[in-house]
Amino acid sequence: MPLQLLAAPSDPALLDLPWQVPLEQWPADQLVSLPRGISRHVVRFVRLGSAVYAVKEVGEALARREYGLLRQLERRDIPSVEAVGVVTGREDGHGDPLDSALVTRHLQFSLPYRALFSSTLRPDTARRLLDALAALLVRLHTAGFYWGDCSFSNTLFRRDAGAFAAYLVDAETGELQPALSDGQRAYDLDLARTNIAGELLDLEAGGLLHESIEPVATSDEVVQRYQDLWDELLGAETFDTGERFRIDNRIRRLNELGFDVAELTIVTDIDGRTVQLEPKVVDAGHHTRRLLRLTGLDVEENQARRLLNDLDAYKAANDVQGEDEEIVAHRWLVEVFEAVVRAIPKDLRGKLEPAEVFHEVLEHRWFLSEREGRDVGLMPAAESYLSTVLTHKPDEAAVLGSRIGTPTEELEEL
Repeated sequence: MPLQLLAAPSDPALLDLPWQVPLEQWPADQLVSLPRGISRHVVRFVRLGSAVYAVKEVGEALARREYGLLRQLERRDIPSVEAVGVVTGREDGHGDPLDSALVTRHLQFSLPYRALFSSTLRPDTARRLLDALAALLVRLHTAGFYWGDCSFSNTLFRRDAGAFAAYLVDAETGELQPALSDGQRAYDLDLARTNIAGELLDLEAGGLLHESIEPVATSDEVVQRYQDLWDELLGAETFDTGERFRIDNRIRRLNELGFDVAELTIVTDIDGRTVQLEPKVVDAGHHTRRLLRLTGLDVEENQARRLLNDLDAYKAANDVQGEDEEIVAHRWLVEVFEAVVRAIPKDLRGKLEPAEVFHEVLEHRWFLSEREGRDVGLMPAAESYLSTVLTHKPDEAAVLGSRIGTPTEELEEL
């Protein structure tokens, strides 16, 4: 049988690899030394030019199936490794058949759990890893994907200044369906609990686990984080059109769970509106880059997250989710953000940067709305904040210099 490569557009040099040699015998000069998790199959990393690929030796049927699943997950924008191709028709020098190979692109700057869960890993960092894995599993289940072998070993983690994102690596046991039943989700969760506890017990036995991390309790925590997130994500909530602050409350609850809101969808029916939020553990700087792209505002990360949350709430309240995001962002910038900035009296403009003033106005609005049980509105909240809060703050521009005042002047001209 001739050697065949079923592949997405990729590097033709893949055909030059020594496919006639069993993967575990590939020469060292062909391989890249990278940390990897535990796998039931032989896995090796190879570099071709500037790209690094992971090659897994597996039966042809399993390789083709996993390749197809990974391609479907990629089309649905599910965090997973990129499937590059399947190599079949492999034979050794004696003409004996060799297993097929699944080729995926190595996820740059990612690490397996064994490189992260160690005696030096702080407990709060470990919790962020659990959050990332729980968020990934929720994302998969909402897309109708049954994993069948959820574990740390089948997950890669990317880190950036303390932020984590989890990516599916092994889809061999997965199934993609229109929707999952509660029973299928529960079974997948039970497998995850068992696998994670076993992996952590293995690290503990090797002296590689922080003494404050208890394996069984930690595996239970992943399941609990999943349940909390699933209930918050899919729990139906009905509200009237004038209760926009209820959207803010929903976003706040997800933020308190440790998740950032990446998308906000709204379904309108006869009786009201049902809000569903999709959370995502994002890399550091994500919000700053997205806000700059959409609005031109260059602010700090936490400020950007707060402004983007308000933008999402604005889209939901005005039922414009289907419109072009940049057009809606421009409307929000003019009608909401700049309206608040223009309302700041000239003698108060040196108190805080515009983005910080806007953030505090949103906080003030939330506080007033909670107290009164209704949405008090943006501009009334801004007027209250300016007269009762901002006027008593110290003048930061006098301390930090003209850098603070410049953005306000530019916004006023705009």
